[in-house]
Amino acid sequence: MLDVRRLRLLRELARRGTIAAVAEALSFSPSAVSQQLGVLEREAGLPLLERTGRRVRLTPAGQNLVRHAEAVLERLEQADADLAEARSGLAGALRIGAFPTATRAIVPAALVILARRHPALEPMVSETDPAAVAHALRAGDLDVALVHEYDFVPTPEEPGLATEPLYREAMYLAAPATGGGPGPGPGPGAGAGAGPGAQPGAVPGPGPDQGAVLRTYADAPWITATPGTLCRAMAVRACQAAGFTPRVRHQVDEFATVLALVAAGQGVAVVPQLGVAGHADPAVGLTRLLMERRTKVAFRSGAAAHPAVAAFGAALREALPPELAGSRAGM
Repeated sequence: MLDVRRLRLLRELARRGTIAAVAEALSFSPSAVSQQLGVLEREAGLPLLERTGRRVRLTPAGQNLVRHAEAVLERLEQADADLAEARSGLAGALRIGAFPTATRAIVPAALVILARRHPALEPMVSETDPAAVAHALRAGDLDVALVHEYDFVPTPEEPGLATEPLYREAMYLAAPATGGGPGPGPGPGAGAGAGPGAQPGAVPGPGPDQGAVLRTYADAPWITATPGTLCRAMAVRACQAAGFTPRVRHQVDEFATVLALVAAGQGVAVVPQLGVAGHADPAVGLTRLLMERRTKVAFRSGAAAHPAVAAFGAALREALPPELAGSRAGM
């Protein structure tokens, strides 16, 4: 009989490529991972791995076994959901991953709703970049997480994971404002403008051609997120689609800090709607772009019906700010 824990190790090896990476992700020693995979090969009765230098490649039999492992692990998640449904009341830890803007703007209100409905449930929030969520969910470090994708940076389908749409938000070009009159009307708590010297005021609908807006700042210093993040890839690829590669001066992940640097004349940046919510600094002008950021709730395949996962998803939807609550259509 094949051992489920060893099947999980084989699946992680298929995703990560090296035994060292699997060991680090699952808090094992490399020798322990190698030993367990060796036992799995003996259980299977044929080779599952081929070693090429430091990397390990799965044989056709190993790849086929990974596909079976995905199905087995999904059924185990479904079984866990059924058992949780049969128990009276939700209790215990719920490990949640969320990126910073969602952690600030949505998650606290969702936790209040969750505590009111399920007081014995213990949510545990960890700020997690969406790029790291898939590994954390598969490794069991998280039970549910918020992930996002941008235009220019679509997220690939992750084996063993499932998602449900939550909301969409607009993207803005943030640049130092040069003063002038107010914008054309009220918006969700930010300034507005277009092109060089964007003027303070309110956020309008989609403005000028996105490529033209970005090319206006082709020679300006840029403020982006740190390398390896989806936010960084989004800004760089959007600029490249407009015909230039941004000259990055500052690398900052927190959008409030990004806006403070823009206000100080240190560069320009692309910022999502939640990143500018409540921002009222007249030194920063915002131009709405045609790009979007789309946020989803992610969990292990088979866990959609788990009562704790479903309860957190319901609380998130109820906690959405008014300007995002109606944004789910078309996701």
